[in-house]
Amino acid sequence: MTQLLLILIGSSIVNNVVLAQFLGICPFLGVSKKVETAAGMGAAVTFVTTLAAFVTSIIYKFILEPTGLSYLQTIVFIVVIAALVQFVEMFLKKFMHSLYESLGVYLPLITTNCAVLGVSLNSVTKGYSILEATVYGFATAIGFLIAIVIMAGLREKIEYNDVPETFKGSAIVLVTAGLMSIAFFGFSGII
Repeated sequence: MTQLLLILIGSSIVNNVVLAQFLGICPFLGVSKKVETAAGMGAAVTFVTTLAAFVTSIIYKFILEPTGLSYLQTIVFIVVIAALVQFVEMFLKKFMHSLYESLGVYLPLITTNCAVLGVSLNSVTKGYSILEATVYGFATAIGFLIAIVIMAGLREKIEYNDVPETFKGSAIVLVTAGLMSIAFFGFSGII
């Protein structure tokens, strides 16, 4: 239980996937203009990442590793993630159409989100059990959710501030992301 708690805290806050590992930057910067959209993207990434970590760890432990095909892990993991993203896309299109429309092109990009693939590959590399890999996937996705919602909140506030002309647009967003990364670096001594 202690190990699972350490994985949960370590993956979501201390080693935040966006702010410490710099994975998943594309949706982090692209979908963080409004808090509602960012929360929706974070929820979709949480679902896909958690399920992907669970399914890929099962496939690795019971199929790839015993048959000596572990060198195919990246290809197999990408196929699994793509299938899960298609499932999420169909679900959102049917039941949450407004969120589906607001996510736009970034929803299919979850397939190529390196954070989702990174979780699956890291859980294999770290030798996590199926339960630990699932907790790791969930915690990492929660870290992504925290980072993207904070960034969206800050971007909404920045719109109403007087920003110098040279910093308007992407420049202030990148400066904000850098400052957030420095702030999250303060958690590094916890674990």
